[in-house]
Amino acid sequence: MNILKNFSKGFKSGLGFGIASGVVTTLGLMVGVYFGTHSSLAVIGSIISIAIADALSDAFGTHLAEESKNESSQHLKISTFSTFFTKFFVGILFLIPFILFDMSSALLISVILGFFILGAYSILVALANKTNPLYTIIEHSLFALAVLIISYFVGVAVNQYFGS
Repeated sequence: MNILKNFSKGFKSGLGFGIASGVVTTLGLMVGVYFGTHSSLAVIGSIISIAIADALSDAFGTHLAEESKNESSQHLKISTFSTFFTKFFVGILFLIPFILFDMSSALLISVILGFFILGAYSILVALANKTNPLYTIIEHSLFALAVLIISYFVGVAVNQYFGS
């Protein structure tokens, strides 16, 4: 079963980039801001800001990268818009736990949700590429975990050196 085969190359490009970047960037930001400030207002504001600014920035970056490959106008539009919408909605999705739960529970739920999204997309990619899904999930999860660990230590250091 290859769900991705029915989508255009441009859509797959934007979808994959938007999911990976949306999950990893937003989780990294949330972990860093949470452990740096312990402020739900700062975390929520950061999620909204990055969902908008980073989605626009990544869509523009995707557009420039695809344009440099001399892709068709249709491909450029599809990859640009799919990057923006995927990245934006994945980022905004992480607001839901912060609206429904206390801050520490919301962070844990968001991390679990993020790894679930990343794992599900990793399975689709592995099946499309006829590779081992477990290997792909582990590879992508380790990368995301490294970002979270680094973000945690940066947040703790910021709190320690600049916090009150």
